[in-house]
Amino acid sequence: MPRVTLLLHNIRSAHNVGSIFRTADGFGVSKIVLTGYTPYPSYVGDTRLPHIASKISSQLKKTALGATTSVPFEYYNDLSTWLELNTLPLVGLEQSERSIAINDFRPPSEFVLVLGEEVDGIPSDLLDRCESIIEIAMRGQKESFNVSVAAGIALYALTI
Repeated sequence: MPRVTLLLHNIRSAHNVGSIFRTADGFGVSKIVLTGYTPYPSYVGDTRLPHIASKISSQLKKTALGATTSVPFEYYNDLSTWLELNTLPLVGLEQSERSIAINDFRPPSEFVLVLGEEVDGIPSDLLDRCESIIEIAMRGQKESFNVSVAAGIALYALTI
């Protein structure tokens, strides 16, 4: 089973982030990296105003149900700072001209699964850094799944 780190970049909804934490716990994700304006749990050294950190942590807890304490996480306001530190291959979950069906993808033994914002997905400059891009087939009328649902589908497909 591959070792997966999740990168959540500019995901707006605390409920989606909390749900992804819970799903990550269920699939044994090694770490979640939160960047940009993605809401993140309180941590030692948190520089946000206490009432803001508390409010956001409370929102995350509604759907995470304790997973914010069981899944290690890091927060970087600036994505480029984290990218400079990262040594793992990036795998984007996105519809793109370069994407391949998730069923046809063979994941490396360790990688970062990149998830982008709810409406616009992964920004093109980050997508360009991805070694691989995978997508989930859609059979209905909608173009995509909710980001937290897509994370669950992808983690299941990539870790079985």
